[in-house]
Amino acid sequence: MASRKAGTRSKTAAKRAQRGSSNVFSMFEQSQIQEFKEAFSCIDQNRDGIISKSDLKETYSQLGKLNVKDEELEEMLKEGKGPINFTVFLTLFGEKLNGTDPEESILAAFKLFDPNGTGLVNKEEFKQLLVTQADKFSLEEVR
Repeated sequence: MASRKAGTRSKTAAKRAQRGSSNVFSMFEQSQIQEFKEAFSCIDQNRDGIISKSDLKETYSQLGKLNVKDEELEEMLKEGKGPINFTVFLTLFGEKLNGTDPEESILAAFKLFDPNGTGLVNKEEFKQLLVTQADKFSLEEVR
């Protein structure tokens, strides 16, 4: 029995080593991976290691969105191109986050709209900037 456990442990260790060297895991800091793992665990309602349509439906239900169409859930699952385990989940987030600005850049941009450092942005001033500056949003888009 001890040899069986040792064999299982070495297989598990090999999987961990493989996972650790996987490119997707190198995209994130360890603390971020832990946060994604917690999010994955919240979505994986039946704890089978795979996010299914029923997992998504239950998660949406818990968040108060009861009328999610099956087609919408199926579209989400198609993004994984197969079963969505944690590695696929992390890969999908990596793809979505790739090209986004680092947190420091976003905070610096926010400070432009919050010169007093209150943590708040004046809604009317922000709307005015959106319709008059750079890419200029329409009034309908800003509502």
